[in-house]
Amino acid sequence: MAKPFAQWNKTKIALNDFGGYKRYHARDIWWCTLGINIGFEQDGTGKEYQRPVVILKGFSKQVCLIIPLTTSQKSNPYHIHLGIVDGKDASAIISQLRLIDTKRLVNKIGVVDKPLFETIKKAVKGLF
Repeated sequence: MAKPFAQWNKTKIALNDFGGYKRYHARDIWWCTLGINIGFEQDGTGKEYQRPVVILKGFSKQVCLIIPLTTSQKSNPYHIHLGIVDGKDASAIISQLRLIDTKRLVNKIGVVDKPLFETIKKAVKGLF
């Protein structure tokens, strides 16, 4: 199935031109405009190409390291179950870790509790 790259490109241009930097913290859960990506990279959904993400680490007001969330429940070391996020059962997909510009952040919807966040960080360190 063909992906709508042309439509995403229009959205991406507008986001780049008019998006503002957001105040965020590690452990925050945000809706994020991830867009349409190549192959098996995690895409956003809906007409705005968004999906929830966990902020793993901030580097500046412009960039942070995030982990996309999914409602797909898999039992493997790359999916960390978070519980209910914005009304749906969610897991962090640590294998999809990526750096984003904070203009992509839309709105904060929650915070991961500290013990669970430590579990996520240990799983990410285990990738290397």
